[in-house]
Amino acid sequence: MRFLFRTFALIALINVIAFVSFANIPSGYYTSLNGKMGGAALKNAVYEIIGNHTSVSSYSDLPKYFQKTDVYPDGNRWWEMYSNQTFYLPSFTGMNREHSVPKSWWGGSSDTQAYTDLNHLYPSEMKANSAKSNYPLGTVDMTQTVKFNNTVSKVGYAITGQGGGANYVFEPADEYKGDFARTYFYMVTRYQDLTWKYTYMFQNNTYPSLNAWSQELLLKWHRQDPVSQKEIDRNEQVYLVQNNRNPFIDYPSLAEYIWGNKIGELFYPDNAETPSGEPNLITPTQGMTIDFGQVAIGSSITKQLFFKGENLTGSSLTLTLSRNDVAMFSLSDKSIKTSLVNSADGYWLKITYTPSAIGAHTTKLIISDGGITGSRGIILNGECLEVPTVSDVKALNATDISDSTYVANWEPSTDSIVDYYIVTRTRYINGVASSEEIVAEENYIEIADFDKSDSETYAVQAVRLGYRSAMSNVIIVEHAGISGIIIDSPLGVRIDGNSLHFTCGEPHYNACIYNAAGLLITSLPIIENNMEINLPFGIYFITTDQMQRPIKVLVK
Repeated sequence: MRFLFRTFALIALINVIAFVSFANIPSGYYTSLNGKMGGAALKNAVYEIIGNHTSVSSYSDLPKYFQKTDVYPDGNRWWEMYSNQTFYLPSFTGMNREHSVPKSWWGGSSDTQAYTDLNHLYPSEMKANSAKSNYPLGTVDMTQTVKFNNTVSKVGYAITGQGGGANYVFEPADEYKGDFARTYFYMVTRYQDLTWKYTYMFQNNTYPSLNAWSQELLLKWHRQDPVSQKEIDRNEQVYLVQNNRNPFIDYPSLAEYIWGNKIGELFYPDNAETPSGEPNLITPTQGMTIDFGQVAIGSSITKQLFFKGENLTGSSLTLTLSRNDVAMFSLSDKSIKTSLVNSADGYWLKITYTPSAIGAHTTKLIISDGGITGSRGIILNGECLEVPTVSDVKALNATDISDSTYVANWEPSTDSIVDYYIVTRTRYINGVASSEEIVAEENYIEIADFDKSDSETYAVQAVRLGYRSAMSNVIIVEHAGISGIIIDSPLGVRIDGNSLHFTCGEPHYNACIYNAAGLLITSLPIIENNMEINLPFGIYFITTDQMQRPIKVLVK
């Protein structure tokens, strides 16, 4: 038995070496990791490399990218890691665009690059995705009742020592545990500067950024399930789209130097240096495509492309737009000093797509000079559409209300295409209202931290190409068990510095604003949705004809 175990271990090691040998790592990409000491210094050096990437066009466009990153070799089936069902291209019916690291962990904002980072976005069967929720990874305790099990994904209570305080954990199939571990290694490194709202697995620091139990779990899965050809192929495709890589796929041992059994040792990646000091444009790479997605006529979108090189010669790189729809695209610079590209910080080029006609547009960015052999060609794509009319949606009663959570619901948009929904959540704590906007892909979303508010309201808007529908009706959710009360005009107030931003389904009339002493400071004949006013520091009470009790706000 011991001989068999060693044989299997040797085969696994050979597989890792064989797989990694197929990785097409750009020469010089990892130069800055040479000789870095394992631990915090190495992790930060990795962050400096992978933090420079071009965002994909939009969340709604992800299935288009998944056709490059998550399809079986036969080219007919989606490769999803959450169920044993078979889904055929090009239909995406029955599937979701899944953040493997839940977006609620950083607050759900679509502003951060994490929202559309392909390195942690995967296609997922809908039921498994819903069951996974925002639970951390973990080992499900099979001696207790299991909440969900489709033979590939399990959700249930964690074994002792895991979970980080979450109600449940999500456990993927054995063949994908390493995939998820390396994805989490990437995310906790690439976004070490984010503030994590939920810290089941992550810490709010640059190192180690993982909790002790999650380090142990992820390293275990990483070792037991070596890098597969699927991961290597996907890593190459993601690199061609967003110009950065998952280094824990390129160099599996890297995790040991940062969190494992090689902390304190020096790391020397293979293929890190350019041979003989030759000029080398590390990135962008030949064959990369920048897709600007769909843009409404009269609008524009700007993306950034990162340039990094070694030993480039001459004064500058030359940039030229060539072929087809050149007039639809523009560059912030027509040349870049080689000294900037050779520098440790590299250089960001801004590329803007400003379509003047309806239809699909494409051109090519040609990069030459600087001592590089030949030139590099980067494809630029975009599509221009008419300005959309976005239909209103109707908010529905909250469901699954508990002490700490509930599910906000609304009717799906009647429009044929909606990019996403924005849920305006207003929380009332001791009479003080505070609002936040949450992005949702489906016509429902689980709301957490309900136990930290006295009552809440939510309203919904549909979004297409950056255009929003009008605000829906508003739903009240209360702890008394009474929920789903639809009212026409509650008032939400979001504080930003000394600015008050109002949210309401219908206008409010005859608003009065009093200070803490009860003196009338100002009156407003009408308050409309998205209206903004400024007030000095202080405590205020707001009343309107439509509200039965005043709202207390603190401006600080």
